[in-house]
Amino acid sequence: MRIGVKLVQKVSSTRTFARVAPHVIPALDKAVHRLSGGKTLLSTQMLPGVVLTAKGARTGRERTTPLACMPEPDRGTWLLIGSNFGRPGHPAWTANLLAHPEVRISWKGESIPVRAERLTGDERAAAWGAALAFWPPYASYQARIDREIRLFRLTRR
Repeated sequence: MRIGVKLVQKVSSTRTFARVAPHVIPALDKAVHRLSGGKTLLSTQMLPGVVLTAKGARTGRERTTPLACMPEPDRGTWLLIGSNFGRPGHPAWTANLLAHPEVRISWKGESIPVRAERLTGDERAAAWGAALAFWPPYASYQARIDREIRLFRLTRR
């Protein structure tokens, strides 16, 4: 593993990162995504990412959220981890997926209609293990919060 990745993993596991990152990273990702014509996100220099477009759980209005993801190429799916950088509450986009699972993602410049399924039980446990192997800081996020981090699998419609 590159030294830069280990350093980013260490920094991203801190409480300071959890306080600052949610205010900075999404704004930068949205700007880079827009400027690149939907082809890239700044954060994809470290982790793969999608831009999720979903209806708001309460308003029904479209919400666009850049998110890290874990591609599952053998299944042709994507895993989204509702870590919220290890902050106490579930991220708003997870409530949106629960209320309106038919969504769209931008993946490497392609707009793809997908259906989100919240993972539970053994399926969640297997996906969680894969997510921890993929990005170990998820373990520190889970360790400092009481809620169970929500996992969603996105499947093409």
